[in-house]
Amino acid sequence: MDAIDRFLASPSLSEATRKAYRFDLDAFSRWLDGRGVSLEQVDVRVLSEYVTELGRHRLAPATIGRHLASIRSLLRHAFGPGRVPETPFAPRKVRHLPDAPKTEEVEELLDGLDGEEPLALRNVALVELVYSAGLRSAEAVALDLGDVDFEQELVHVRGKGGKERVVPLGEEAALRLAQYLRDARPELARGVPLGEEAAYRLRIYLAARPLLAKGANDAFFLSARGRRLDTSTLRRLVEHPHRLRHAFATHLLEGGADLRTIQELLGHSSLSTTQVYSHVDGKRLRRVYDAAHPRDRRG
Repeated sequence: MDAIDRFLASPSLSEATRKAYRFDLDAFSRWLDGRGVSLEQVDVRVLSEYVTELGRHRLAPATIGRHLASIRSLLRHAFGPGRVPETPFAPRKVRHLPDAPKTEEVEELLDGLDGEEPLALRNVALVELVYSAGLRSAEAVALDLGDVDFEQELVHVRGKGGKERVVPLGEEAALRLAQYLRDARPELARGVPLGEEAAYRLRIYLAARPLLAKGANDAFFLSARGRRLDTSTLRRLVEHPHRLRHAFATHLLEGGADLRTIQELLGHSSLSTTQVYSHVDGKRLRRVYDAAHPRDRRG
C-alpha cells in the first residue's frame, strides 16, 4: 500500500519504530485487501471489526492497543487528525492481583538475612521497615535520620511527586532500626557527622549515646563505604522488593483495615489504585458482611 510506504518513509520515525509500524500496518493492509476495503473507507465500524479480528487471535490487550496506535498514526499522516477515530476499541488491560508473599514467607526472608555483622543488621532493619511500613524502595533509601521519630513511633516518608506522608513505626521495625543505629551505623559511617536534628532524635532514643563522627551525611541507611544506599542494594536482598509493599497492604486488609486507611499508608493519590486489594480477601468481606449487615440473619 503506497500510503503505508509514504508514512514509513517519514524521517521523524526511528528505525525501531518504523519496523514495529511495518509489522502492524502490513497485517492491517492484508486484512483490508481481503475484505475489499480501501484505506479511505476506514472508519469507526471498520476499526471495530478489526479489533474483533485481533481478539480472535487471542492477542494481549497491550498488543491490540499497539496495532490500533499504528493504524491511527497512519490515518493521521495520510488524511489529517480529523479522520482518526478516537473511540477506544482496545479491550481493558487485565488488572492482575498483587503477588503478595504470605506472612510465613516474609518471616523466612527476614530470618535468612539475620546476623550480627553491621551489614546484616542494616539489611534486616531495611527489609523489616519496607515491609512493616509499606515503603517503596526509593522511599526507604531516601530516609534521613530525622525522618524516623522513635519518640512518636512515626516515619516521615517522601513519596512520589514530592508528596509526603507519615506512617506508624511498628514495634519490630523500631527494635531492628534501633539495633542498627546502635550497633551498625556508627561503624558504617566511619567518622561521618550527623545533622543536629538527626543527632537529637538519636540521643533521645539511644540514651544520648553519641554517633557523631567526622565526615558523613544524614542518610539513615548507609552502604559499606558510608554513603547513602541506592535501590539496587534492596533488590539484591529481595528479588522483587515491591512484593513487600503488596504484602503490607494485603496483610493489613486481612487483619481488618479499611481501604481508605491503606490508601493513606501507601500514599496512593486515588482510592481506585488501592481498590485492587479489595479483591484479595473475599472471605474477610463475607465475614464483615455477615457480622455487620442488619438484613443478614446468620449473625
